[in-house]
Amino acid sequence: MRIMGLDFGSKTVGVAVSDPLLITAQGIEIIRRKDENKLRQTLARIEALVVEYEVEKIVLGLPKNMNDTIGERAELSLEFKEKLERRTGLPVVMWDERLTTVAADRAMMEAGIRRENRKDYVDKIAACLILQGYLDSCRMEVID
Repeated sequence: MRIMGLDFGSKTVGVAVSDPLLITAQGIEIIRRKDENKLRQTLARIEALVVEYEVEKIVLGLPKNMNDTIGERAELSLEFKEKLERRTGLPVVMWDERLTTVAADRAMMEAGIRRENRKDYVDKIAACLILQGYLDSCRMEVID
């Protein structure tokens, strides 16, 4: 079993998958689209990756506001969740993703990745952070 993590943005979707033991998250790609409202190809690519990696669950980042409210971006993510569930037939778990993009950017800065090159990686790394947070949380539930 594998779990897929997604960082859903206005023009990109960062994609990560877990290892089969559900311990670590690895970034696999960034899906880019020209129009924010055109999701058919994005959903088709995610569906293909679900089959390729034998994914059984999807974790989707929920970009809540810092005061814990649901804003426009989070509403769009919730709509995307419904589309993912219909398209893939898999359960989709929403995961609080506040500050994951900031953390991804900081990690790249510390790794010495040049500022102009960071946009090529940030969504994939954010997807890894979303998925890794979920995996770590699941392990903590088992321990407790």
